Amino acid sequence: MTEDTPTQDQLPLPLGAGDLLRQARTAQGLSLAQVAAETRIPLRHLDMIEAGNFAALPARTYAVGFARTYAKQVGLDPAAIVAKVREELSEQTADMRVRPATFEPGDPARVPSSALGWLSLAAIVLVLAGMFVAYRTYFIPAAELPSLVAESAPPPSARASAVPPGAASAAAASGPVVFTALEPGVWVKFYDAAGNQLMQKQMALGERYTVPADAEGPLLWTGRPDALAITVAGQAVPKLGEQEVIVRDVPVTAAALLARPASAPTPAPSQAPAEAPAPRPSPTG
Repeated sequence: MTEDTPTQDQLPLPLGAGDLLRQARTAQGLSLAQVAAETRIPLRHLDMIEAGNFAALPARTYAVGFARTYAKQVGLDPAAIVAKVREELSEQTADMRVRPATFEPGDPARVPSSALGWLSLAAIVLVLAGMFVAYRTYFIPAAELPSLVAESAPPPSARASAVPPGAASAAAASGPVVFTALEPGVWVKFYDAAGNQLMQKQMALGERYTVPADAEGPLLWTGRPDALAITVAGQAVPKLGEQEVIVRDVPVTAAALLARPASAPTPAPSQAPAEAPAPRPSPTG
């Protein structure tokens, strides 16, 4: 009689919430995919629930909510299943807290290689360089740069290569105005007299932009007038500047560009076209 009595080790273990749900599902002849379709619970989450791996679900609320819905679907008591889920979750969470970390500083498989470290450093340097270029291009105050009016005359080589005024004036005043980027990453903003934006971007090397012929009083804002070549009706005209300087509200109609003398970056006040803004006064020494 004593020999037939089951010992403590031979007693069946109590079923977990996942086991109860799986048994109820199979008893009704339902597949896991059918339960997923009826409850709208993802199939992978149902697998975790039936395996009792509640800690692997996105959050505690997901584990409780999904288990409650699953229990209702297969006819089990939702409150009893939820109580078991919470109990198992507490045990799994406690086990995860006391589990020792498996990372060892001396493990060569987990320590980043020197090549990866150098690549990361190079990437950081490139990001910082890009931020510096963007800051200098967009955010340096115009007061810290020389005024366009006070800008010195171009060097002799530039004057020699400039197109004579007579040749520029020969181009049709109504011809297309085309800007070409001479360097990569030249930021420009074109807009009309009412402030409506026509185009704003960083132009690539060799990229061209044609000012719309129907734009009312088109103007230009850029920090690199020296890196923009200009043609009117196919005829080259002088650049808006020969050095890095922020210029804003510069008229870029064909007539205004043709009226600019080749020997100076901006026309004298008396020669300025009617649509050009009043120049800033030159700084006094």
